[in-house]
Amino acid sequence: MAPKHPICFSLQYIAFLVLVCSVVSWARPHSQRQTQEPSYLKFVHNATDFPSEDYYDYVVVGGGTAGCPLAATLSQTFKVLLLERGGTAYGKPNLMTQEGFLTALMETDTFDSPTQGFTSEDGVPNARGRVLGGSSAINAGFYSRADQDFYRRSGMNWDLKVVNESYEWVEEAVVFRPQLRNWQSAVRDGLLEAGVDPYNGFRVDHVVGTKIGGTTFDSSGRRHSAADLLSYANARNIKVAIYASVERVLLAASSPYPGSGQAAIGVVYRDRTGRYHHAMVREKGEVILCAGAIGSPQLLFLSGIGARPYLSSLGIPVAYHHPYVGQYMYDNPRNGISIVPPIPLEHSLIQVVGITEIGAYVEAASTVIPFASLPRSVFIRTPSSPLYLTVATLMEKIIGPLSSGSLRLASTDVRVNPIVRFNYFSNPVDVERCINGTRKIGDVLRSRSMDDFRLHEWFGARNFRFVGPTLPVDQSDQAQMAEFCRRTVSTIWHYHGGCVVGKVVDRDLRVIGIDALRIVDGSTFSISPGTNPQATLMMLGRYVGVQLIRYRSING
Repeated sequence: MAPKHPICFSLQYIAFLVLVCSVVSWARPHSQRQTQEPSYLKFVHNATDFPSEDYYDYVVVGGGTAGCPLAATLSQTFKVLLLERGGTAYGKPNLMTQEGFLTALMETDTFDSPTQGFTSEDGVPNARGRVLGGSSAINAGFYSRADQDFYRRSGMNWDLKVVNESYEWVEEAVVFRPQLRNWQSAVRDGLLEAGVDPYNGFRVDHVVGTKIGGTTFDSSGRRHSAADLLSYANARNIKVAIYASVERVLLAASSPYPGSGQAAIGVVYRDRTGRYHHAMVREKGEVILCAGAIGSPQLLFLSGIGARPYLSSLGIPVAYHHPYVGQYMYDNPRNGISIVPPIPLEHSLIQVVGITEIGAYVEAASTVIPFASLPRSVFIRTPSSPLYLTVATLMEKIIGPLSSGSLRLASTDVRVNPIVRFNYFSNPVDVERCINGTRKIGDVLRSRSMDDFRLHEWFGARNFRFVGPTLPVDQSDQAQMAEFCRRTVSTIWHYHGGCVVGKVVDRDLRVIGIDALRIVDGSTFSISPGTNPQATLMMLGRYVGVQLIRYRSING
């Protein structure tokens, strides 16, 4: 059993930081950073520089984790426009360096910050990327391929040879092997003692047991996001517009004959000055939405694609009745504990993962957070230099999940976050998986590998000092463990769904009922791929691009 010895000073302040810091990274000196300007910036321009109307073979909406590799791949053969609502990460230390992770995640505003925060109706704070590279430019960098069950259950048509080639294409550019230090090494050993075996060493594929995953931070601590995959692009065939806010997809009759269906013919986007632009697609071209699990269903709604009664209630003209847009929204709940160890620890991002057979993944992070004494204390002299507190975290994420919710518009202004509810733990299977995962955390805490992180107390006792919630003392009590899961739920930022395969898009990710419109992002997923989705989303962008080029080469 894990003893309860919570620290009480400045608890709310520390617990809040721990919540945000639980996937923070190690610090590196600024002098080690690479300063060379990325080659792709030569074809990235502010949307104000673009004409009021232009034509392309493909218009990709969203320069994020899937959109960047997709646009880069299509540009090898076709003329492509990539539209990103945010700016670039280059030159911004909080985005490009590991030590800036926390600041980038916390410093948010309504319309401009690279991180756009939102809180679901469940009361859980969350975040979206609003920068070239998307969430891959603000996340913790962990990289691991999807599990095999994902391919079976995703509903898509997969060519697994192309899947593997697409992963390799991504990994050659942006994936590195992390170097484990104190905390991550101890967690690796603790997972093995807790029965999460075998030890699989460093691997980017998904395999049961304990492993070291890949990272998108290089050895100098510099981030490599999906935006770096634009370096693969054919610069003659691609344009990237930043600060381009797409407001809707333009639709028209797919043929001049009565009763014909609708087809996407382009998009309307607005630049930072408020001027409108039209990006139109040529014959046989497509509009491809890569705006993510929040942005893609939002854009469908704003384009008149959704449930007829709902759109009519908002005064949005109905272009196509699609009752499942915005439905089946999922977010993998995260639960865990944090401790203050008696020894100093490094900053570490998620580097080790325990892939169990009980429906949960166990991961860890450590961080150093600033600690301030109470203002104007008469007993404590204010130090001349900052004080820092080391905090180590163990967390679990359940697979799936099965619980789902929905998304609806908060405004017809595309810049305003939609309203989302995920209904965490509404399915009892998810509760059971969380209980299994949190019990495994308890097993790790009881391992010999964790002894160095216990504090010495009176009469030789050694116990953990917890920050925030502690595991129930009786971890065999099903009701207490279930209550812990519900009470301490947070996100690991792996939300997905809203345009799922078989409901909104077909097996080739084409929007059902609308020609020349496709969605390539996590909104099409009904299950999260493996321990972390970013590897699969980057692969997906490359994969779909390759398949489209092949299809067009055969069919014209």
